[in-house]
Amino acid sequence: MEHQPVLGTNGRFHQQLALLVEQHEALLARRNSVDEDWYNGLYDRYRHPVLTQAHTPLLWRYDIDPRTNPFLIERLGVNAVFNPGALLLGETVYLMCRVEGYDRKSFFAMAESKTGIDGFRFWSHPVQIPPNDTPDTNLYDMRLVRHEDGWIYGLFCTERHHPNAPPGDTSSALAQCGIVRTRDLKTWQRLPDLQTTSPQQRNVVLHPTFIDGRYAFYTRPQDGFIEPGQQGGIGWGLCDDITRAVIDEETTLDPKVYHTIKELKNGAGPEPVQTPAGWLHIAHGVRATAAGLRYVLYAFLCDLEEPHRVTHRPGGYLMAPWHAERVGDVSNVVFCNGVVVRPGGEMLIYYASSDTRIHVATTTVTKMLDYVMHTPEDGGTSHTAAAQRIDLIDKNIAYAKASGNALLQRIVRHTTAPEALAPD
Repeated sequence: MEHQPVLGTNGRFHQQLALLVEQHEALLARRNSVDEDWYNGLYDRYRHPVLTQAHTPLLWRYDIDPRTNPFLIERLGVNAVFNPGALLLGETVYLMCRVEGYDRKSFFAMAESKTGIDGFRFWSHPVQIPPNDTPDTNLYDMRLVRHEDGWIYGLFCTERHHPNAPPGDTSSALAQCGIVRTRDLKTWQRLPDLQTTSPQQRNVVLHPTFIDGRYAFYTRPQDGFIEPGQQGGIGWGLCDDITRAVIDEETTLDPKVYHTIKELKNGAGPEPVQTPAGWLHIAHGVRATAAGLRYVLYAFLCDLEEPHRVTHRPGGYLMAPWHAERVGDVSNVVFCNGVVVRPGGEMLIYYASSDTRIHVATTTVTKMLDYVMHTPEDGGTSHTAAAQRIDLIDKNIAYAKASGNALLQRIVRHTTAPEALAPD
């Protein structure tokens, strides 16, 4: 059937297009600010997401020729923008975003900003990752790592239908770690997928420095069809040649643990941040709830000289979904695979909420080290959890009594029995 240029001839096409342009420009120009309703002393949240599906260019979604799209229909819709890798080059923050279309296929697209908090603009075209011998059905969640060998690497999940899926099973996937590298963020060289002894790999991260002259990887070994009781935890492995990356042995660096935030599974996030006290990691942990899986972020610290050895594990989560972040395509999820650190130590944590949109949280390396090194570790039992809290309460009461500070004593009066402030 031939198109009838109804909108184009009566002006409604261009009127509606002008409205779309105006709305899009207003969104891109919107300034972001700290959300004053949130406070925990460690990081700041912001009022608006930094990127959503509405930030993607109109030319990616609409055919703007009234002869071929007289009703100005969205031809290639974008469902979500989430799980970005992050890189700081000069004063510019680059986010390699996972963009998911209405067709459920994800592709990568680069956005950049000078502030890192607002003003993100997508490049004119998505990033086209070269295929290898076995075509990728879906690509997602790239980690960007500037390695000491001079290359910028991108490690991502490449997913294909599981070759051993039973007849009629159209959902079982085979996931592996794809690897690309670049020097300019524009031309990408595809390397062979990472090979390990594990049938499945997701959430693989490249360590940014050589370890005894070898490339080091944080892995997430999994068996077959990924049942909760099978392998898991954040692994560690070495290889000699990243252009033919083969890990012969994986050891567990950070395991799953019963009745914790990482009971069901856990995985590495962005590349670790090198600090004077050790390698600072942000990871994700998953547990089951009556409403489904709950993804949160947690942090830990590894030794500078032995990056496979964890030195500090603060208990509980670093970040969980909050308010509107809880709602989306996969609700009750926060996920991070991108962090940048500016000169001076400001740390920008890019996280997605509910597989739908991208946010930023800001903190400093100094604050994060204070958090990971001085927050109590998970004691493993309810008795220990209560004892840790009682110790904190008693410490605070003693300090308030000794200080003579009216504000501190007011806090104690609001949270304890009146006799708590009585002289000994």
